[in-house]
Amino acid sequence: MQPQDLVITLLGTYVRPVGAAVWSGGLVELLSEFGFSEGAARVALTRLVRRGLLARERSGRLVFYSVTERCERVLAEGDGRIFGLGHARPAGDGWTILWHQLPDSRRLEHSRLHRRLRFLGFGSVQDSVWVSPHDHVDEVTRLLDELGVAAFATVFVAVPGAGVDALVARAWNLSGLAERYDAFCSEFSRYVRRNGSVTRMSDLGAFVVRTRAVHLFRGFPSLDPELPEDIAPLGRARGKAVAIFEALFEGLREPAQRHFDAVARAPVPA
Repeated sequence: MQPQDLVITLLGTYVRPVGAAVWSGGLVELLSEFGFSEGAARVALTRLVRRGLLARERSGRLVFYSVTERCERVLAEGDGRIFGLGHARPAGDGWTILWHQLPDSRRLEHSRLHRRLRFLGFGSVQDSVWVSPHDHVDEVTRLLDELGVAAFATVFVAVPGAGVDALVARAWNLSGLAERYDAFCSEFSRYVRRNGSVTRMSDLGAFVVRTRAVHLFRGFPSLDPELPEDIAPLGRARGKAVAIFEALFEGLREPAQRHFDAVARAPVPA
């Protein structure tokens, strides 16, 4: 767990839904609840400002952070992938193939493109050829436009034929994924009763459990392309993890948000 990644989780889970600016001291204290020092927390916030994901503003002696438009787009895309994981897709959903040839002068866009493609579940067949077992044409088109590299890429939907197993082995490393789903379930199933309700806990406890569950679950979209079951039988492990995640996300929403708001609220001047 890296502090920059955890800040993104906090923004998407507790800040974006209400659209408010957050006091820097509160974010630092919240990060300390996961073992990060004040120095590490402030460095992470500064780097996110440099990446254009946070906007920094001062009010008197206090510093506040808010979500930028770029961060809003990234978080919205992330929500679609995270909350769509494990759910039924439209019939006739085709495979998406992206070919690109970005010039050396667009190295930053190259890196961002590949990172976002992996989060959408794409695998790399070659450095310039990416494939997903689902129709992501709209998302990829928006991504190429956002990065300003649409002129260097081609996107199309295809129906796979022979040799799919070889392509899958080249594009994705699925070893250990079922075990990672099982580990997620082992850690968080204790908080979910048989009827799907969650166990009662303090606001701090709810915040820590919910935040950690969201943060860990965020990693699955980059690892799991949701291939057909006859190619990669992960449905059982994935489905159990999704059910636990959704129960905790909704069941702990109010107490976790309450704790976040109480800590992130700026101090009232004496």
